[in-house]
Amino acid sequence: MTDKGAFDTNVLTLTRFVLEEGKKAQGTGELTNLLNSICTAVKAISTAVRKAGIANLYGIAGTTNVTGDQVKKLDILSNDMVINMIKSSFTSCVLVSEEDEKAIIVEPDKQGKYIVCFDPLDGSSNIDCLVSIGTIFGIYKKTTDGEPSEKDALQPGRNLVAAGYALYGSATMMVLSTGQGVNCFMLDPSIGEFILVDRDVKIKKKGKIYSLNEGYAQYFYPDVSEYLQKKKFPEDGSSPYGSRYIGSMVADVHRTLVYGGIFLYPANTKSPKGKLRLLYECNPMAYIMEQAGGMATTGSMNVLDIQPTSIHERAPVVLGSPDDVQEYLSICKKHNK
Repeated sequence: MTDKGAFDTNVLTLTRFVLEEGKKAQGTGELTNLLNSICTAVKAISTAVRKAGIANLYGIAGTTNVTGDQVKKLDILSNDMVINMIKSSFTSCVLVSEEDEKAIIVEPDKQGKYIVCFDPLDGSSNIDCLVSIGTIFGIYKKTTDGEPSEKDALQPGRNLVAAGYALYGSATMMVLSTGQGVNCFMLDPSIGEFILVDRDVKIKKKGKIYSLNEGYAQYFYPDVSEYLQKKKFPEDGSSPYGSRYIGSMVADVHRTLVYGGIFLYPANTKSPKGKLRLLYECNPMAYIMEQAGGMATTGSMNVLDIQPTSIHERAPVVLGSPDDVQEYLSICKKHNK
């Protein structure tokens, strides 16, 4: 009989999983080191989030970031943790963060071949009311010769070699893909390790939930308004879709992945280019969704096919169950003939 207090040596930790995947791919180990460094940063952020109220980390730091959002104290701490951990892994050459106006070029003696684009604390406007928040990241390989520069990060999502997100909710979960499907790991605080809890996750072909901020309804384009009308008042007599919107992208997308359905942050008359950032929000989430059998679109093209022109570029995004996204696309096509 196994002692209930003992660690089960048969469980698969994220560290071991990444090592095994790297060995299968016969890689150099650089990506493994990079992912483990991000994993360590996520553990540190998770600890900071859990004790933020006690450690006086709530509240505004008194500045706004490059995309116009108010910066919270936890934002700064999380950003520093991710940057420092990645730099110390000697695996990256360019870092793009939501919190920094320009790309960070890693010091020559610490450089590796990867580019990491990340949002260190997504949904941080919800920090003070204890709503779930998260960390999003996408990893690219440097494709040019010569000194690294900001331009090296301007790659379409199709070039991603790995992407993932951490969700700091009722538990801390890491959702990761290295191009071989999607796997979910939950942090066991008693041993400080992420444990594999869901292998090769697949989204449902069709869900029963839609997720978007309907407070912007007056700005919606006709295609979005028509799609919502069909979800609320189905013409075939089926049950209407439920509405769920948290306002934290990581939480909303994770729920969509787990339960199926559709998440929308489309373009509108107020934000004709969309609101969410392409490199470190839309692309990683689109990559995860496609790896899980879902779809991600702007309404006119696949999110992962966009060629970015600036590191903080915004893009519309609609993602989720393939049947739900296809239905949305058919309405877009009708309105944009």
